[in-house]
Amino acid sequence: MEKRISGHTGLLALIGSPVGHSGSPAMYNYSFEKLGLDYAYVAFDIRVEQVKEALSAMKLFHMRGMNVTMPCKTEAAKYMDELSPAARIIGAVNTIVNEDGKLIGYITDGEGFVNNLKDHGIDVKGKKIAVAGGGGAATAIQVQCALDGARELAVFNIKDDFFTRTLETAEKIRREVPGIAVNVYDIADTAKMTEEMATSDIFVNATIVGMKPMENESVVKDPRAFRPGLVVADAVYNPEETRLLREAKEAGCTCISGKGMLLWQGVSAFKLYTGKDMPVEEVKNLFFS
Repeated sequence: MEKRISGHTGLLALIGSPVGHSGSPAMYNYSFEKLGLDYAYVAFDIRVEQVKEALSAMKLFHMRGMNVTMPCKTEAAKYMDELSPAARIIGAVNTIVNEDGKLIGYITDGEGFVNNLKDHGIDVKGKKIAVAGGGGAATAIQVQCALDGARELAVFNIKDDFFTRTLETAEKIRREVPGIAVNVYDIADTAKMTEEMATSDIFVNATIVGMKPMENESVVKDPRAFRPGLVVADAVYNPEETRLLREAKEAGCTCISGKGMLLWQGVSAFKLYTGKDMPVEEVKNLFFS
């Protein structure tokens, strides 16, 4: 690394909290070195109230780009000079490209999720998908699944002050994708979640439940909701096998961890930053096998 850093090296970063567990720096820096690109990628632990300052620093330091993780995705979208269509619908960003001081926000989480499923031989087209969560990643997954042909979405979120936003997102999806069924429920309603999971093809955890330091928790409170034939996907990637996936596996479900989602959303972001394709197979073998 020390041989690669120069006075011309472009800086990219991940912001959010926590970020100490992230595999993104290793993935991006390996790819930059592999392709001979003069960039370096680091991680900064940034709280929501620090996002505006972080983005000002991005412009000040002429940083090429940033990835944004929880809980900063929605806040970061407020300070973009331009949003991609998907980011505008969702109201959140996870990838920011600095075009000569103009910050353009994108959301690649949904693409990453869908492409990760495809990488495991699973297509969302025509499927009923239950999604736990209403934040940036969860919304991106809902929108992308709808755009890619899912027939029905059952969304579970905390019934707090932001629950209205989840309902608004559902309405946006209905407008964008006529004919799709989208229903929103209280995530605390365990019986309803169990009922909806019984008729779903895919269940997705897109909350932070299961991520360190909550690795002993699961968003599914009744493990009897799991069954053979159900695909259970977790957006959490550290630990790789969450309690959710462990209990689902024991029940005979097909389980997909969040590591692949991280890879595939990174593939999309890498292209936006550099205009080049990430060396996917090498990265997968080194960091995701």
